[in-house]
Amino acid sequence: MISFFFKGAMVKECKWVLKNPADPIKVSQLAAELGVDRVLAELLVDRGVESFEQARAFFRPDLANLHDPFLMKDMDKAVERLHRAITEREKILVYGDYDVDGTTAVSLMYSFIKRFSSNVDFYIPDRYEEGYGLSMKGMDWASENGFSLIITLDCGIKAIDKTEYARSKGMDLIICDHHLPEDALPAAVAVLDPKREDCNYPFDDLSGCGVGFKLVQAYSQRYGIPFESLIPLLDLLVVSISSDLVTMVGENRILAYFGLKQLNENPRKGLQAMINLSMLEPGHLSIDDIVFKIGPRINAAGRMETGRLAVELLTATETGVARAIGTKINDNNNERKSIDREITQEALEMVQNGQCLAMDNAIVVYNPNWSKGVVGIVASRLVEAFYKPTVVLTSSNGFVNGSARSVAGFDLYQAIDHCADLLENFGGHVYAAGLTLKEENLPEFARRMDDFVAGKITTEMLTPVVEIDSKLDFTQITPKFFRILKQFQPFGPGNSNPLFLTDNVYDDGNGRKVGAGGMHMKLDLIQESQPYHQIAAIAFNMAHYYDYIKAGNPFDVCYSIVENYYRGNSTIQLRIKDVHEREELI
Repeated sequence: MISFFFKGAMVKECKWVLKNPADPIKVSQLAAELGVDRVLAELLVDRGVESFEQARAFFRPDLANLHDPFLMKDMDKAVERLHRAITEREKILVYGDYDVDGTTAVSLMYSFIKRFSSNVDFYIPDRYEEGYGLSMKGMDWASENGFSLIITLDCGIKAIDKTEYARSKGMDLIICDHHLPEDALPAAVAVLDPKREDCNYPFDDLSGCGVGFKLVQAYSQRYGIPFESLIPLLDLLVVSISSDLVTMVGENRILAYFGLKQLNENPRKGLQAMINLSMLEPGHLSIDDIVFKIGPRINAAGRMETGRLAVELLTATETGVARAIGTKINDNNNERKSIDREITQEALEMVQNGQCLAMDNAIVVYNPNWSKGVVGIVASRLVEAFYKPTVVLTSSNGFVNGSARSVAGFDLYQAIDHCADLLENFGGHVYAAGLTLKEENLPEFARRMDDFVAGKITTEMLTPVVEIDSKLDFTQITPKFFRILKQFQPFGPGNSNPLFLTDNVYDDGNGRKVGAGGMHMKLDLIQESQPYHQIAAIAFNMAHYYDYIKAGNPFDVCYSIVENYYRGNSTIQLRIKDVHEREELI
């Protein structure tokens, strides 16, 4: 279902798929051993939790279970080079990307090194002038200002030429990245990337900030710095893990758990400013609050002005300074949302009017006047509307630049790599990528992308699927059930907030539209078979169902169960993911 509705946007019908049930014997045994509802036991078995001991480890994450950072290839080299730079008072530059992962990583590393050296600064490239990753302008600036060691965060794994250039200027590099490397690695002093083929680190899905944290952890371990002194850095790390959508399993889940605890109990001043400006409930922040409220605001600094503002916010030590920078970034975010809406509407109309470069199998749209800072967001909106792999392009610095987003199951990076000879630069993941090309290559790029997608994509991939964990009656949603379900947090990819399906429900008659423009619905739902059990629900961006529901018609609903905080009060609420009208079910 579309998350954002714009004039003329389509509603793509979602297919509901109930997950294959877990082994019933294992489920029964675990339910009995833990004394929990069978549905909860099934959720645990589905996550690989099959015994009391495994359940205790799952429900009680422990920092003692973090992996030894020295298991990461080149970690010893990185630690020794950083130590030499600190002890010999070299000038150290912390260099990172302009998005949330990059700016939190830079803030974490800069804050740590600042404890031991005053000869440290940070550099965030300009999204429009320099683009992603290491830039010649950045290397020249570092050289001109006497830096001899550069630590890259969330970038650098493909910067072979830039690394050589830095070395020719007498500067060493420590690269901390989490993107897929190519066959050749940069000739840096150390290349920390758990996705290196020759790296045997046990967990390879760290965020860029996570790789930076492992360097900090290793340095502290080698030189007797108490691990407890690193815990205040974890609020930055949970913002990174949440916003970069890395899997919420293994080491990430442990780090996110304690990061969320830090964010709720004692956040740094910059994040406290973001919490206040987002009007979030202090002490009750969730991963969703980071993904939908805090992360986009931090991102807006790099999209609309400069990512340096985000680092200044996240490293601020005075409340007044943090509040002033936070307000500026919040204003940037409001401006970003306005531009985002305008460009999304233009892009939707281009597709609907057949004015794009490709639209049969992949969508490729181009407008040289669009803001480079929001094309990734617009690409995501178009995927939501039309559910096809999508590339949104604009013009910057004499080149065509853009972002691409995919649908579940389709490897977008492979598609773009197929067009590599037409591109000046590209990078990314299976579902999201960025690219740069010359304008004269646009038609051929669009044609080749469309052809490649046509040959690889299946009908199933072109149908959005909602995967449902279990069917549930409203009577099963007891305080005990929800108390245990909450302990499944933090939620994220690989440990998603479970989705439940309840058949044949209706609103009690008091349902209403809420939010700007009445795009959302607040409902009080009753299940036909359980007429005396009523439960509150919120349906974001689903007002198109309002007339049907208000008329008293029955429907099936899939949802997650959340805790709603309002003016100090906590209630259980269903967050509706999708609705199927009963009359449509045969």
